[in-house]
Amino acid sequence: MGQVTLRVGFIGSGFNTRFHLMAWRGVRQANVTGIWSPNFRRAADAARFAAELDVGQARAFRSITEMIESGSVDAIWLCGPNHARIENVEEIVSALARGRGTLKGLACEKPLARTVAEARQVKKLVDSVGLPTGYLENQLFAPHVEAGKALLWARGAATTGRPYLARAAEEHSGPHMPWFWQGRLQGGGVLNDMMCHSVLVVRHLLTHPDEPLSAVRPARVTGHIASLKWSRPEYVKELKKTMGPEVDYAKAPAEDFAAVNVEFEVPGGGMAIGEATTSWSFVGAGLRLSAECLGPEYSMRWNSLDSGLQLFFSRRVKGKSGEDLVEKQNAEQGVMPVVPEEYLAYGYTNEDRHFVRAFLGKEQPRLTFEHGLEVVQLLMTAYQSAEQGKTLAFPPKGLDKFVPKVAQGAWRP
Repeated sequence: MGQVTLRVGFIGSGFNTRFHLMAWRGVRQANVTGIWSPNFRRAADAARFAAELDVGQARAFRSITEMIESGSVDAIWLCGPNHARIENVEEIVSALARGRGTLKGLACEKPLARTVAEARQVKKLVDSVGLPTGYLENQLFAPHVEAGKALLWARGAATTGRPYLARAAEEHSGPHMPWFWQGRLQGGGVLNDMMCHSVLVVRHLLTHPDEPLSAVRPARVTGHIASLKWSRPEYVKELKKTMGPEVDYAKAPAEDFAAVNVEFEVPGGGMAIGEATTSWSFVGAGLRLSAECLGPEYSMRWNSLDSGLQLFFSRRVKGKSGEDLVEKQNAEQGVMPVVPEEYLAYGYTNEDRHFVRAFLGKEQPRLTFEHGLEVVQLLMTAYQSAEQGKTLAFPPKGLDKFVPKVAQGAWRP
């Protein structure tokens, strides 16, 4: 009997989906067979891109329901914008509940939702049809993070004790699309957009490989947010020019910097600290991911821009701006670090391979919508802490009804 191949459809056709498609070249027993986007032309472009990469003869669909009832998709990767999350999941669940098709799994990009209430609604919807889930958090699957954690626990922690401090950061100069910049659509600013990565990375590093994430329990959360760059008058004008008049940081700014400190209770009654920062105001070569973990007699460090490959271009080298050296590239001259196969370095290939195997029943999913819900709870607690200016016990009262002021358009730096 031949191996079973998982046929995967994507909701969304933008930057994130294309990262997954490039990563798919390293995924076995799975083909990309469908793409849906509100813009059919973009869906068709993404489908052609999948064919060019030889990761599947993907078909562009006119609706999510059409994709499910076609019988050509076994699982869905949900990569659409935050403000469409509920609508997208409702259509998936409705199609399944009406017997229009079947699915083996649904994987959702971060964050699971914009608020705790929305996250609970998403989870309730998929639970109602018994749909297996996967929460897509690529940085946990980054090769450097996986190798560093395994060695740190096997050698350092095994002989001298658990780690007690982990740090993680994601920093770049700002998102690609206008909706990311709008608090009402995205659900906040950089904290909601990228802190979901960093708070999970620090918890992951502090958790023994044989323990569930729940073994390292968040106890207290301190959050800070600020607009350091993009609410300055000259940059308000720049945002309007590049992203459109609906992105007006003079009237409705979102934070471009966030810092969160999480105190974790660990097995044995001890305490560990997670420090996470995120920024849309980073000035450097491009996207920078970093992580550290420290214990009694050991430490690890990772910086994605320490790639081992650098290029130098003099002033005479002219060309169009782009992102061929590193994601969110900020320059084309001087000494530039290059991150080859970014989708692999950032963890997309390992992540996609894992969830394919999980939906084929070959292993248990490492992250589910339950984990995605808890990440949203941590983010909303951090927003509450920032608004109140104090450390909060986790989870604080009223979290299910909380909507950040940034998301309401009522926050002022």
